[in-house]
Amino acid sequence: MRFFSYESKFSQLLLKLCYSCYLNVLWFVCSIPIVTIGASTTALYYVSLKIVREEEESLTQQFFHAFKENFKQSTILWLILLLAGLFLGGDAFIVTRLRQSAAGNAGVFWTLILAVLIACAVIYTIVLIYVFPLVASVSNTTTAMLKNAFIIGTHYLFATILVFAVHFAMFFVVVAWFTPLAIFGEGLCALISAWLLNNILISVSYVPDDEGEADEAGNAIAESESQKNGGSQP
Repeated sequence: MRFFSYESKFSQLLLKLCYSCYLNVLWFVCSIPIVTIGASTTALYYVSLKIVREEEESLTQQFFHAFKENFKQSTILWLILLLAGLFLGGDAFIVTRLRQSAAGNAGVFWTLILAVLIACAVIYTIVLIYVFPLVASVSNTTTAMLKNAFIIGTHYLFATILVFAVHFAMFFVVVAWFTPLAIFGEGLCALISAWLLNNILISVSYVPDDEGEADEAGNAIAESESQKNGGSQP
């Protein structure tokens, strides 16, 4: 039956679901040391983008190639984001407690501080969504990766919301509805996100001209080399 043939859309969908399951296992195992979560996530997005572009070969080989090649920068970015997340979380906890126990002008003050923290959390989330797919797609400095992740995330706000919704939905379903779906987990989220972000990442990947003018792309992408051959840095 053509419905079950290898070329059918149904078979391809099942194949990609199997890919996402396998990649989720690789991502989870490589993330166990905690400090390697950044490199593992970059490798996951690298392979997911390859799948979306129908350029996948050996998933394991491609995953560990990207893991190794991007390990240093991804780890630095992850540690920065981890510390920033812990700082924001701790501040939010303290300010919430102070706001609950305060009254009058003090209550208004702590409410304003909490609003600032919420705004910072939104910025943090946007950067977190984009920074590792960017590392998997283009070469750039660590500072530029953080800056560009925020700029691109705000410019393509609808895609940002969709990617956030995908991760939130997976978390909600696994925690509140059907825990065994965790087998797909981040692997499926990354695959769907790669499909949503693929055109965006292609559009922000470009070859600098011969005069070295590689610092601007509408103030969004700075000094990006041609799209990585597998997300690795030269």
